[in-house]
Amino acid sequence: METSFVGSWPFWALLSAAFAALTAIFAKVGVKDVDSDVATFIRTVVIIVTLGFILLVMGKAHSPGPLTTRTWVFLVLSGLATGASWICYFRALKLGPASLVAPVDKLSVVLVAIFGVVLLGERLDPRQWTGVVLVGIGAILLALP
Repeated sequence: METSFVGSWPFWALLSAAFAALTAIFAKVGVKDVDSDVATFIRTVVIIVTLGFILLVMGKAHSPGPLTTRTWVFLVLSGLATGASWICYFRALKLGPASLVAPVDKLSVVLVAIFGVVLLGERLDPRQWTGVVLVGIGAILLALP
């Protein structure tokens, strides 16, 4: 069964990157005259309303079915990590230029690779490790004054 590009993970990952870039630009302008934590709250409310609307329109606003305790624990932990990340990101945008904050934030790419290997047992080949190292070096070079 062949999957179209639109149905593939690279398509959605590239779209995510584009929206993340716009997030940085929009947030930098939006956080200018407001406390960064308040800005994060407003963003979160918008996300909740938007996701609720999407679920309704797509007919997915129903019970997800039985969820294990493990699923709940890790989804809650993921939500807490997301919230912490957003609070830190908006605070960094309030204090620094988006063109420098965003590359440092993208060190998450390096950390995900390391955490994936250490915590999830994933394997990266030498070419992939080279990419991880280059992303790290690039982020650092972009952020240096």
